[in-house]
Amino acid sequence: MRALIVDDEELARRRIVNLLEEVSEIKIIGECTNGQTAIAEINSLKPELVFLDISMKDMNGFEVLQKVEIKPKPIVIFVTAYDNYALKAFDVEAFDFLLKPFKDQRFFKTIDKILKTTKTEADLHFEKRMMELFHTYTKSSSNLKSANKIAIKQGNKTALIDPHKILYILASGYYAEIYTDNNKYLLRESLNTLAENLDSDSFLRIHRSSIINLEYIQEIVHSEFSEIDARMIDDKLLRVSKSHKEEFLEKIGI
Repeated sequence: MRALIVDDEELARRRIVNLLEEVSEIKIIGECTNGQTAIAEINSLKPELVFLDISMKDMNGFEVLQKVEIKPKPIVIFVTAYDNYALKAFDVEAFDFLLKPFKDQRFFKTIDKILKTTKTEADLHFEKRMMELFHTYTKSSSNLKSANKIAIKQGNKTALIDPHKILYILASGYYAEIYTDNNKYLLRESLNTLAENLDSDSFLRIHRSSIINLEYIQEIVHSEFSEIDARMIDDKLLRVSKSHKEEFLEKIGI
C-alpha cells in the first residue's frame, strides 16, 4: 500500500515515518508540508493511503479533500492535535482518526484495521465518520475553520455545506435531502441527528419529515381546519404539523 504523509509539523511527519518503517505492507511515497502541495501530490501520485493533518496553516484537511480529483479516492487517516474529549467518540472502533500525541500501540491498531478493511468498507465507514466529526467539532469548539459546515460525500469528493445557505431539509427514506438555493444534496443521516446539531435559532423541525431555515420563509399559508404551511423562497410549500405549530408560530413572532 502506497502512503502519503501530510502535516505542516516536521516532528509529526517524522513520527509517522519512523512508525511506518515497521510496517512492511506500507511504502511511503512522499511528504507534504501544506494543503496546496498535498492536493497536487495526491492527484499526481495517487496514493492508496493518506495521513492528513486536519489543521494546517494554509487550509484544513477537509478543504484538501474537496479538491482531490483522483478515482478511487485514497483511504484517509486524519491526524489532529484536538483535545481528547472532543474526539473520544472516535477512539473506539475508528480507524480513520489519530489524536496527537498518540501512542505507538494506538497507531499500529489503526494500521491493522486499515490493512484488514476492504476498499468498499473503507468508503462507507469514511462518510459516517466524517459526519460525526463535524458534529463533534460543532459542539466542542469554535476553533476549527470548517466546524460549522456539513460534510457530504459526493463520489471522490466531499462537499462542505454552509448551514446558513440551506433552505430546508427533507426526509427521504434512510437519507436526508438538503436543499440550498441552487443545489440538492443527499446525505445518509437522520433528521433527528441533523436537528440536534443545527443552530436552533435558525433551523426548526416543523414536521417529522422536514426541517426549515426560518430565514428563508417567504410567507405563511393558512388552510382549512387551522392548518398552516410555510412557503419557502423557492416556492416550496411545507406543511407545519400540529405538534410543531405552536413552536413555529412563536419562532416567527405570530
